Amino acid sequence: MEIVKLRETDEFIKLGQAMKKAGLEESGVDAKIDIQDGLVKVNGEVETRRGRKLYDGDVVEYKGEQVKIEK
Repeated sequence: MEIVKLRETDEFIKLGQAMKKAGLEESGVDAKIDIQDGLVKVNGEVETRRGRKLYDGDVVEYKGEQVKIEK
């Protein structure tokens, strides 16, 4: 499982940003399309909002890969 660390000053990261940071997508446009197409899950549920705020402990799943958000 990949880990995406939040910056010390941040309480959350947006879903599209987290996917790019984890290397799941190369661009924000690619992330936006896949999120809107229902291909991304957050904490086991399909998420279609690119701006969804992710907090410490949230898990993103895309194409069989999981990414955990940590403070």
